[in-house]
Amino acid sequence: MLQAKELIEQAVDAMHRAYAPYSHFKVGAALLAKNGRVYQGCNIENAAYTPSNCAERTAFFKAVSEGVKEFEAICIVGGKDGVLSGFTAPCGVCRQVMREFCDPKEFKIILADGTGHYETFTLEELFPMGFGPADLA
Repeated sequence: MLQAKELIEQAVDAMHRAYAPYSHFKVGAALLAKNGRVYQGCNIENAAYTPSNCAERTAFFKAVSEGVKEFEAICIVGGKDGVLSGFTAPCGVCRQVMREFCDPKEFKIILADGTGHYETFTLEELFPMGFGPADLA
């Protein structure tokens, strides 16, 4: 697996492309697929708000649209006006998208704060008792 530092750098790079003219809170994500490829995503806001898309989902949807559906980890960073400020955890909708494609016990979520400090969580830690494909079997 890529080092956390490399994923953090790619997430920060993605954050700089965020389109956040309303909240001014920019988020970047770097999604590591099991094949070793990294998919970047940024948040994309919309004046109507509902059609906005989070960085995490942007990264997942890019990967899935290219036929990739197996993932190891994601790094998420964010902050007001693109200045990293504390941890930016995924929203509930993004956690649900992660649950669709990832093993909650194995998939890692890296949150970085811009000071060089980061923490790694499993999806299960951030989304206990999540509803997934097996629940429909």
